[in-house]
Amino acid sequence: MDPVSRDAQVEQRAQLLESVRHVVVGSSNPVKIAAVSAVIARIAPAASVRGVAVESGVPAQPWGDAQTVEGARARALAALAMTGADLAIGIEGGVVALEGGRVRTCAWAVARVPDGREGVGGSLALPLPTRVAERLRAGEELSDAMDAESRATGTRFGRGAVGILTAGLLDRQQAYEPLVSYALAPFLAAAYFD
Repeated sequence: MDPVSRDAQVEQRAQLLESVRHVVVGSSNPVKIAAVSAVIARIAPAASVRGVAVESGVPAQPWGDAQTVEGARARALAALAMTGADLAIGIEGGVVALEGGRVRTCAWAVARVPDGREGVGGSLALPLPTRVAERLRAGEELSDAMDAESRATGTRFGRGAVGILTAGLLDRQQAYEPLVSYALAPFLAAAYFD
């Protein structure tokens, strides 16, 4: 396929997404909804975005990329089944054990449409402080550990660990926006994925 034809197909797919009217996020967390809303506003400005509370099907603190992707997929599927939206997006944050007892964050998004097509995107590999890693290994959730270490409350609904550990350079919403965009790549540039 020549580049002009491929570019034309990419343009057509982007136009198809512009016709999306109802987007649902598999969460009632305002940060996740805001991240999806920010991305959707750039590609489907007429679409409405809302969140619905659904279960992830994974532990409250997912460990490892695979379990975190599983949670994001479960959220997208449940939200799609519950609402019949044109597009459903699940976002799940998790942590990954590294050598020497260290731990890093991970986050994944799954975008799903009614015909079964999906995209998966992830990012947010932020190393965590030793005290936070110890709390996680003791069974705490990352947001609870960060609340305790930063003497704050509700970090999961605001700046998140990324906001605290980057001293506000990025917040949780800003960190989630790229992974939502990555999950949408197969829809935005389908000619490159088919």
